[in-house]
Amino acid sequence: MLPKPDPKSVDRKTRMQTPSHGVPKQPPEQRRANFEETYLPFDPEAAMHEAARCIQCPGAVCVKACPVHNDIPLALWQIEHGQFEDAAAVFRRTSTMPEICGRVCPQVLLCEGACIYNKKGLPPVPVGRLEAFAADYERNHGRLLLERDAPTGHRAAIVGAGPAGLTAAMILARRGHDVTVFDCWPASGGILRYGIPRFKMAHAVVDDLTDYVSALGVEFEYCTTIGRDRSVDELLGQGYEAVFLGVGAGVGAVFDIPGAGLSGVYSATPFLIQANVPDDQKPSELKGVPEIGPRVAVIGGGDTAMDCVRTAVRLGAERVLCVYRRTEAEMPGNVRDRAFAREEGVEFHWLTQPVRIIGDEHERVRAMQCIRMELGEPDASGRRRPVPIPGTEFGIDVDTVVSALGYWPDPLIGEATPGLGTHDWGLIDTDEATGATTRDGVFAGGDDVLGPKLVVTAVAQALTAAEAMHEYLMEKGSASERRRAPSSSMH
Repeated sequence: MLPKPDPKSVDRKTRMQTPSHGVPKQPPEQRRANFEETYLPFDPEAAMHEAARCIQCPGAVCVKACPVHNDIPLALWQIEHGQFEDAAAVFRRTSTMPEICGRVCPQVLLCEGACIYNKKGLPPVPVGRLEAFAADYERNHGRLLLERDAPTGHRAAIVGAGPAGLTAAMILARRGHDVTVFDCWPASGGILRYGIPRFKMAHAVVDDLTDYVSALGVEFEYCTTIGRDRSVDELLGQGYEAVFLGVGAGVGAVFDIPGAGLSGVYSATPFLIQANVPDDQKPSELKGVPEIGPRVAVIGGGDTAMDCVRTAVRLGAERVLCVYRRTEAEMPGNVRDRAFAREEGVEFHWLTQPVRIIGDEHERVRAMQCIRMELGEPDASGRRRPVPIPGTEFGIDVDTVVSALGYWPDPLIGEATPGLGTHDWGLIDTDEATGATTRDGVFAGGDDVLGPKLVVTAVAQALTAAEAMHEYLMEKGSASERRRAPSSSMH
């Protein structure tokens, strides 16, 4: 691996004059008709060119902006010089899934948003796509190592096979522990498979990561909901000495207006699962594809709403509307996804609030009654509150409505686990420094602690919790030491 460059040897002025060739992607007219990844992979020469634009900032603001603090300048230095496997190794020092984070993280809000090029009005270095390129190159060339410490004899249970759960499983397995992952879905990935559409990340990437985790010795038990089918206490009573809770925050916000029960009204998660996941990986109630009409309205303004509108386009809708009660300035989603949606023909209706869905004689959607909004004083989120304007009601002819109004934590695991502290409708109380919950031996991380956030923040939390779990397990001593320990029973 090449050492970090001497800052005095980097000609930053020349580098900043090097034009970006951009990131290759499918043209809109092509990608509208398929579910393949929108972004195309870099070839080695293009990756080296883009990486060479990095000016190797002494302050490394991109590193500070990354939730897992990837050493981005060093990784880009390796790519610039054709050392792609070494670049991947740099990313993997701090991230368990660079091939995924490089694809799905909102870099424009993180590392790329902090890039010095933005201050000059120039395209930032495409860190995310370079991260994915290096990780893909490493995996495709068979360089991903299966490193595992000597067996410890300890057992850990992971609840949830999403980004947090897979991260915790990977770290604990590498530390030599026996690990089993329990998940409610028929396949691994959590939100990576059952939330993020394939045009943002191919499921083969999730399959490859799962295969790697399995090769470390991790076992998976699917279609098992902890809190209903089995409890945390049962896991602890069955020989698992520590439990990590990474169940996410996947309960969709209720769409509560008249007509919401009509045929043709979908919640975002079932809609995305039916459209993006093969039937053999779906629960029985979600098999088949969504039945949509030519006119689809998606309610909401976040990343999930953009996933839904772009999915509707690919399902063949002739007109797709995004209906949002604030303006674009208040939208919480990734600006790049909105740009892609626009390129693909999605219409945006700002300051618009649905108030009723109208059905036909067959109880199927035919229109949506809306009202115009204006922005009032800021609410608790800091954004200006949308206020209805009396007398501005109007109708929109639609055949399908998708509700993408955000997510809440699932209270099930808290309600089913005595002594597990929770707050805000089910978020799990943890020690920020360790991920430890109020139950001894039980740790948590990701969206079930933070609320709906990012894949990379789930990874960051799981990294912290997994190391604390390892220390917790090792403090119990080895299996042989436990067998030799004198009984504490009273006579």
